[in-house]
Amino acid sequence: MSKNKNNNSKNPSPIITTNRQANHDFFIDEQYQAGLVLSGWEVKSIRAGRVHLKESYVTIKDGELFIFGMHITPLNCASTHDYHDPIRTRKLLLQRREINRLIGKVERAGFTLIPLNLHFCKGRIKAQIALAKGKKLYDKRKDIAERDWKRDNERLIKSLTR
Repeated sequence: MSKNKNNNSKNPSPIITTNRQANHDFFIDEQYQAGLVLSGWEVKSIRAGRVHLKESYVTIKDGELFIFGMHITPLNCASTHDYHDPIRTRKLLLQRREINRLIGKVERAGFTLIPLNLHFCKGRIKAQIALAKGKKLYDKRKDIAERDWKRDNERLIKSLTR
């Protein structure tokens, strides 16, 4: 439940799923690790890799953080007498001072909260969330142009060194 500016740990935790669209659509400012309130069938499905973060986002309601739009597909062997809602709202667990800091930045500075990935940390499922600002269309084009330029340079260097 701490702020991760850079993740230089010796034993990186295994990542379950990532939100690849996040780096394309947002400028990432700060990252936080948060716990999730999950039920049993959700944990089993996540361990099986049946989770998607593509259209999910984090919102603040009554001083608490919730993740919306995270899709967890129930396993086929799940109980048939219970209704399993794959897109239900799930609560995120952070310390109060971190939540207050996030609330202040979201309300005053124009940031938004997005989930970046789900990973294991000491056997528990954690969510990596980030304070981010949205990119404009010209920012996205600039990133694509830079990536193409780097790729072309690497190809040129590789062909010259042969």
